[in-house]
Amino acid sequence: MTETDCRPVGSHTPASGGLARAALPYVDAAGSEVVQVYVSNSRGWALPPGDPAQDILFRDGCAERGVPVFIHASLLVNLGSPTPATVERSTETLAHALRRGAAIGARGVVFHAGSAVDAGHAEAAMRQVRESLLPLLDAAAASGGPKLLVEPSAGGGRSLASRVEHLGPYLDAVDRHPWLEVCFDTCHAWAAGHDLAAAGGMSATLDTLLATVGPGRLTLVHANDSKDLCGSTRDRHESIGKGNLGEPAFAELMTHPVTAGVPVVVETPTEKHVGHAADIAALKRLRP
Repeated sequence: MTETDCRPVGSHTPASGGLARAALPYVDAAGSEVVQVYVSNSRGWALPPGDPAQDILFRDGCAERGVPVFIHASLLVNLGSPTPATVERSTETLAHALRRGAAIGARGVVFHAGSAVDAGHAEAAMRQVRESLLPLLDAAAASGGPKLLVEPSAGGGRSLASRVEHLGPYLDAVDRHPWLEVCFDTCHAWAAGHDLAAAGGMSATLDTLLATVGPGRLTLVHANDSKDLCGSTRDRHESIGKGNLGEPAFAELMTHPVTAGVPVVVETPTEKHVGHAADIAALKRLRP
């Protein structure tokens, strides 16, 4: 397997108590080849500055291991919100995550596509996406910093992008800026109505993704099975092969040409590192 074809597999990794101190032992114990972390509270607006010593140790430790790094922004981020304070805080949160990403050598910052919340706000919501994202994207590109990765949601609640074809208008809103890339989450896609469990269903969805966003735009995959039925709009993750998607769907994911060279992160249930280690091993077994 060439480096270009490899799909490195890892997990969302705890970082509480010190980025290097917490995350690097977890990476080793889980067998991770890629790591995703929070750099702020996942459900809060506080923007901690980080510990420069821990940043350096983490960055160097990941580089020594050959482990690419991604940040997941706070789950509160919603650039489409009808509440101006939420849009402002969301923009500040993404700017913070990009700064922290540059400090720790991250390749990208994942954020959820967001929601208009109210039916009459959809058009304004997409204008907000443009007005908020373009300055961030331009600044990140100028500095050579991490990319921003938009992740479609599980659907419902006037989502701005849930099905993969919705990514077309989302990218168009920022003129398909080269610094906005895509994170594909299998549980979200399933919840939004893509039947990934049908024979060929995962492949068909990835074909649609490629046709919608173009080659080279998929930068990260979140591989999560689901506790719920297709189209439920519920985002409840299950261990790989133990939910309603099933292992054959993930075999299609790990062999589809569009995922060649794309890192894969699990965000599945785990007790310490054990559940993640099992899911990472399962996905490694399914790749070419």
